[in-house]
Amino acid sequence: MSQSRISIDIDGAVATITISRPEKLNALDIDMLKELSAACDEVEANAAIRVAILTGAGKAFSAGGDIKAWGGMQPNEFGHAWVRFGHRVFDRLATLRMPLIAAVNGHALGGGLELAAAADIRIAERHVKIGLPETSLGMVPGWSGTQRLVRRFGAQVVRRMVLGGEIFTAEEARLHGLVDQVVETGNALTAAKEYADRIAMRGPAALEISKLMLAVANGEDNGAAVETLGSILVAKTGDLKEGVAAFSNKRPAEFKGEW
Repeated sequence: MSQSRISIDIDGAVATITISRPEKLNALDIDMLKELSAACDEVEANAAIRVAILTGAGKAFSAGGDIKAWGGMQPNEFGHAWVRFGHRVFDRLATLRMPLIAAVNGHALGGGLELAAAADIRIAERHVKIGLPETSLGMVPGWSGTQRLVRRFGAQVVRRMVLGGEIFTAEEARLHGLVDQVVETGNALTAAKEYADRIAMRGPAALEISKLMLAVANGEDNGAAVETLGSILVAKTGDLKEGVAAFSNKRPAEFKGEW
């Protein structure tokens, strides 16, 4: 694997994940997708982290998928090794147990917008442009541009980007709900950290459960979200503790229905 281009900085309860390939506008290749997935695992495993921030190094957020990484792939490889794998990584980001903020410090086009859309909150700098120009290359959005974006932002604004090729300014994107806050150039990460500190003051269990409930309401990851909620609830009951103890001691369980 190439030198690490995904870094994690932890400051108290806030972890900042930075995509560091500025010479290529932080475009993603297979190795970087693997690193991004590993970063999610690392952040989620740290119980002290309550909020995560995703941003890009230099002047770019992320140019999305590196054309050189997928341009020469055969159709089957492109569909499975690139599109489906990227989908799984972006889903991993979207389903982090803690709130995720995207500090959009550069243009978010194509895969870059799909990446930002995986976050719960998006803070964009004023110069940023937002869009899904894939059809101009003869391809379609592949990392949930027609799925997660429609669920989160509505079908019509996504139609305008995908079918009409419309590119929005940061302020226009805010009016369409594509971003939540617009700040001056150079201030996205600072604003994201301020918002993260605000979130981190709230109850971590309440944040995690609320995020799962919102996902269910939005039709995202319903099965996993419902089973996670149910498992957390059952894990806190006396019945589960009794069941595990009974199994370990090879005796019948005496369930009492204790919550």
